[in-house]
Amino acid sequence: MNAEETLNLISKTWCDINDLMKLTGLSRSSVLKIRNKIKEELNYEIHTRDLPMNVVVEYLKIDVDYLKSLTARKENLDENNK
Repeated sequence: MNAEETLNLISKTWCDINDLMKLTGLSRSSVLKIRNKIKEELNYEIHTRDLPMNVVVEYLKIDVDYLKSLTARKENLDENNK
């Protein structure tokens, strides 16, 4: 997944198992373990199988600013090559 695809994915409000699999590149069983671990670490209860995306981004330590800079750099290169 490139930076733009990652940014589009993390712009969602909720993160389901398939999103978590895309972000981590791990198998379903591994992602289920991560989801359960994140739910255990939360100080509040979630009544859905999905997780708040902001919690997932924080847990996975995704550098959003870096992804944005990569996307902006690519857009600038594309404009210069026209």
